[in-house]
Amino acid sequence: MNFPFHIPTDRKFWTTAAVFAIAGLIIIFFLPQSERTELSYEKNRPWSNPQLLAPFDIPYYLAPEIKQERIDSIDKILVPVYDIDATVQKNLIAMINGLDSISGHHRDALTRAVEDIYKTGVVSSEDAQRIAAGEMQRIRISSSSSNEGISTAKMRTSRQAYEHLEKQFGKASPSLWRHLQEKRLSTYLLPNIKENAEKTADLRNSLLTPIEAVQGIIQKGEEIINRGEMVSPQRYQILQDYEKELAKRDRERGISKFNVVFGRILFAVSLMVIIYLFLRLYRPAIFEDLSRTICLLAVYVGFYAFSVFMSDLFVDGLYIVPFAILPILLVVFYDTTVAMFFLIMEVVLCSLIAKLPFEFCFIEFAAGMTAIYSMRELSRRSQLMRTACYVFVAYVVTYAAAELVQIASLNTFSWKLIGFFAINMVLTSFAYIMIFIVEKVFGFISVVTLVELSDINNPILRELSEECPGTFQHSMAVANLVTAAANRVNANVQLVRAGALYHDIGKTKNPAFFTENQHGVNPHNSLTPVQSARVIINHVTDGLRMAEKAKLPKAIRDMIVQHHGKTTARYFYNTYCNAHPGEEVDPTPFTYPGPNPQSKEASLLMMADVVEAASRSLPDHKPETIAALVNKLIDMQVSEGLHKESPLSFRDITTIKKAFINSLLTMYHVRIAYPDKK
Repeated sequence: MNFPFHIPTDRKFWTTAAVFAIAGLIIIFFLPQSERTELSYEKNRPWSNPQLLAPFDIPYYLAPEIKQERIDSIDKILVPVYDIDATVQKNLIAMINGLDSISGHHRDALTRAVEDIYKTGVVSSEDAQRIAAGEMQRIRISSSSSNEGISTAKMRTSRQAYEHLEKQFGKASPSLWRHLQEKRLSTYLLPNIKENAEKTADLRNSLLTPIEAVQGIIQKGEEIINRGEMVSPQRYQILQDYEKELAKRDRERGISKFNVVFGRILFAVSLMVIIYLFLRLYRPAIFEDLSRTICLLAVYVGFYAFSVFMSDLFVDGLYIVPFAILPILLVVFYDTTVAMFFLIMEVVLCSLIAKLPFEFCFIEFAAGMTAIYSMRELSRRSQLMRTACYVFVAYVVTYAAAELVQIASLNTFSWKLIGFFAINMVLTSFAYIMIFIVEKVFGFISVVTLVELSDINNPILRELSEECPGTFQHSMAVANLVTAAANRVNANVQLVRAGALYHDIGKTKNPAFFTENQHGVNPHNSLTPVQSARVIINHVTDGLRMAEKAKLPKAIRDMIVQHHGKTTARYFYNTYCNAHPGEEVDPTPFTYPGPNPQSKEASLLMMADVVEAASRSLPDHKPETIAALVNKLIDMQVSEGLHKESPLSFRDITTIKKAFINSLLTMYHVRIAYPDKK
């Protein structure tokens, strides 16, 4: 029996599948760990979910803010409980009665004064400070049945009581006062009102009990909150109590762990399938390039993992994450469509951990699209700073818009979030570092790097201009040709220009052997055709070694080895054949190592290289002569199959021919001869 389905044996297929599987596993690992998806809401903000009805009776408690207000109010009006120590007064009066040397009249007056002092109350210095500060205006006596307490306004400390007696008896009865000092009166004048901390705590707890207790019950089927209603502190507490009760019931009922794990796996698989379909259908070239696919998935899951980390580390930490860097990277190394798609996928994934998904998605979409628009053509580092500023403005404007739409007010405008946006801006401005890392890790090349490489003050290009001035002028002319054509066939303009400037750097090893650098002396006259061909062909391998030593990007190195493809050094091959008539000649010694062009840019360079060189030998530069030359040379390359491995179409080739013809006509246009002055 034949089955229509068969297991792929292609190693690349399984490698790609493994990459997608690893990305999915990382997403599963960082997904929220709660077994139930939490409701998304925030205090003092509108409820953005559908109407919520109580599925069961929900007891609720006071909100922490309200509870704290009531606790503070109780503490403010709480009358502390104190005990009266009667033994202090008795001991002092007993000491007074033991004074035999004073008259009964003085003894009675002193006793009455002591009784008055202790009737008013004597307190410790700490309690006196509290009274003076207004913190303890009344106290409750534990032995009294009255709940109102007594005033502390006239209470004294031991020192004040001593000074009061001294003022009353010191001058009026010096002998009496002297006897009291001898008996060490101050050691008997002790506080008689002392706090009973235990009873005070019991009293406080009795007042707090109603606050800690259940405040009410929302009946089953009763509305908890409706869409658009403000989540007040008390309603927020009710929602918290609802979620706790829901989690408790789920634990009692026993939610299947298998369902939770299966749901996460299904979610991650769905994300990977969406990405797979997008790449396979709309960007097959990226999908076929494993390193580019790995880079996309690494950036995608890397940003998500970092977002989870920041969300756990800070409240609203998601807004510190520079999401704009993701589209910046993808615009630089891919295109705007890929950047937009992965921005959407990233924001959707991270909305799972956002407190307010609508606000988060709206703000991040706006910031990401601003970055994409601003970074359409990156050619200078300063653009990154400009983009970061634009992103900051987008954050602030969209945040204010979200506040006004949801609350119709800026009363809850958070300056902390503005600070987070500012940090985000600073991090976004360092996207150049991420670009550099991606270049080194994945071997990509950015426009900024290409612009830097195209600087003719680069050491390699400076050496080329000094050692091989003719070759340098040829390279500059080729760069102008390919730039004009690249724009018309959607090739990478900066890449093909840089490749044109570096394609012949290997000629610096033997500059005199190339026609454009010769001045009347041709060293090939002393060599055989095979030797001459070897010298000419070696400029490709020499250029590759120089490029590797200078650590030029792989894309540039590829263009160096592909700009001649597997063509033959035709001049020396024909010379050898003419010198050996009737002999079968092996073309291998005269053939460049190749490979043939693998990209649009390499094909463009091959065409421009031969066209520019041949155009110099034309006897005249009439439009029909130039057109015939361009058509002949490019058609010959096509007929030899040199561009079969390149993605160029026949329409692209026709467009390139027209661009070359127009550029050569401009380069060789006839100038007007200026007449001499008579």
